[in-house]
Amino acid sequence: MPKLKSSGLSQSTLEGTSYKLRYLSKRCDLCNPEEVKYCISNLKVANSYKQSFVKAYAYFAAINNIEWKRPRYKSERKLPTIPTRENIMKVISASRKYAVIFKILMECGMMPYELSRVERKDIDFERRILSVRGYKGHASRTFKLSQQTLGMLGQYFSKYSTFPESKYMGKIWRKTRNKVAQKLQDLNIKSTRLYDLRHYYATMLYTKTRDILFVMRQLGHKKIETTLIYTQLLSFSEDDYYTCKTARTVQEAGRLIEAGFDYVTTFNDLMLFRKRK
Repeated sequence: MPKLKSSGLSQSTLEGTSYKLRYLSKRCDLCNPEEVKYCISNLKVANSYKQSFVKAYAYFAAINNIEWKRPRYKSERKLPTIPTRENIMKVISASRKYAVIFKILMECGMMPYELSRVERKDIDFERRILSVRGYKGHASRTFKLSQQTLGMLGQYFSKYSTFPESKYMGKIWRKTRNKVAQKLQDLNIKSTRLYDLRHYYATMLYTKTRDILFVMRQLGHKKIETTLIYTQLLSFSEDDYYTCKTARTVQEAGRLIEAGFDYVTTFNDLMLFRKRK
């Protein structure tokens, strides 16, 4: 394990890798790659989780100069679960110290780890802009905060100087969520993960803008295929006959109008345009 700490892995990756290696070490000889492969193949878990064990052992093998042929476990990506705004707000309302954290994740769709790295200097209170550094290949980006969330942030930073670690955010979310679910006897709330707030943001943003490239940029995705999964979760009526685009500046709006797009409305300081297909 000490060698892993000096291998340049992020803290969250290091913790996950260490856990999986400890799990394997109790069931097989880590210095015997064939025994490790057999052990992983017999795990009663989904293929995607088996692949995470393969990745963890690959770090160990590389550091210890162990040659092995990595097995491949192919898995189908499941469609994400989209919680309702009503259920999310029930959990947020039941929280105190962390209400603003959950509100930001709902409004901006960033990963919890990305928010944990946000510092006071990354927030422009005058312009209501929050800047986020990308994580795990995601691009860095900026978000416009609502006035209510900005006020909550001001109160938060008057008491605390940093955001908590992402794993602690998840722990508090689960604790608060379970308490609300038990009180209301609602299984839908109990099954809502903190990461589902990102899925909520993505589908709501696509519903408002119908601009999949804009959604891709706001999520920080590098591949459009990753973002396209959200289009499978929505169904539209007469608006299917329109192509929708967004504009941040007057210049961008002018180009859209010249291309035949009509102005519809403004959402979160974004001008929305549409044109019949």
